[in-house]
Amino acid sequence: MSYLTGLKCKECGADYPADRSFFCTECLGPLEVVYDYQEIGARLSPERIAARANNLWRYRELLPITGEPITGHHSGFTPLVHSQRLGEHLGAPALYLKDDTVNHPSLSYKDRVVSVALSRGVELGYRVFACASTGNLGNALAAHCARTGFPSLIFVPKDIEAPKITGSLIYQPTLVALEGNYDDVNRLCSEIGDEYGWGFVNVNLRPYYTEGAKTFGFEIVEQLGWKLPDHVILPTAGGTLLPKVAKAFTEVARLGWATGNVRVHCAQAEGCAPVVHALHRGAEVVDPEKPKTLAKSIAIGNPADGPYVLKEVRESGGWGETATDEEIVSAIKLLAEKEGIFTEPAGGTALAVTMKLIQQGRIDPGETIVVGITGTGYKALDLFPRLEVDAVLHPRLSAFREWYEEHPLAVPVRT
Repeated sequence: MSYLTGLKCKECGADYPADRSFFCTECLGPLEVVYDYQEIGARLSPERIAARANNLWRYRELLPITGEPITGHHSGFTPLVHSQRLGEHLGAPALYLKDDTVNHPSLSYKDRVVSVALSRGVELGYRVFACASTGNLGNALAAHCARTGFPSLIFVPKDIEAPKITGSLIYQPTLVALEGNYDDVNRLCSEIGDEYGWGFVNVNLRPYYTEGAKTFGFEIVEQLGWKLPDHVILPTAGGTLLPKVAKAFTEVARLGWATGNVRVHCAQAEGCAPVVHALHRGAEVVDPEKPKTLAKSIAIGNPADGPYVLKEVRESGGWGETATDEEIVSAIKLLAEKEGIFTEPAGGTALAVTMKLIQQGRIDPGETIVVGITGTGYKALDLFPRLEVDAVLHPRLSAFREWYEEHPLAVPVRT
């Protein structure tokens, strides 16, 4: 049974049917999905959710499909890691890491949004799917289209990381690299979608696509025992994730499944931080910026949902900060060293900003803190070209013994 009732303009409130519409014809504002929460509350409960398969569709009543999902049956429900060693290092005993580095099958949170966009797109009659991508979305779309048998087209800036290009091409999509940055790619994709009638998951399917990001938030609450955290820190690119995680918290509270207030914090790279800069200026408008950062997956200078990130951060009492490229790389290494999680720059940005907000006193380290780790570092190996082995030796015990006497291991004392 579907509880999807329609679409509503996020700016003027105009109502639309749940069809192929994706922007308001009256004010050009974006559209958002509307549900029948009264019926959902009468039929769904945390206990019923707990009995379901461990994938993102355990929350299907709160997702915009009317039939059965066509993909995502093994996506979502990724670990919420209670960070013992890193938490001790930061003096934050209730530090958690929402770890989408192991999301199936493409190792980023984009598996969530693609699963929902494809399932709804097929219901709306689309048979060719496409996207504008900085890497992770292209990987996810190509993988899920390969699994479901639909053709896919991926449009990317030509300078994205080589592993992310490979991570899409291995699934045999049509991949087009374009001159310019992501914003240039996205503009062209809007025109191509109009011209050919293809389902661009992050353009003309965007109202449904973004709803998939709510599952990141639903899982955090469920994995905390149906409790809302005090703080959530999320990397921000186009602005899809943060507002929808905030919406997930609102929906959970509205349904009476959890209570409390979550302060939502925005993390961006210093070399591309239009949302954080607007937040610091007290501005309502997000001014576009030209990206200049190694964090290419979040280097979107003109974020489509930037104003909604500002709104959610401010209304929650949260804040936003930037991290330099050096701070991002340092945070990636620290996370790997302390918790055995290898994240890409987006997750490194979130962790670096978390540490900065704790240092600033904006986050009480004694409260419950969740950091969004949104993708694997194996897609960004080019950031670490100088890592070297500790020794090259002849394969003899005497050679190792001689070397080890000069380089003994530091063995930690365990109590």
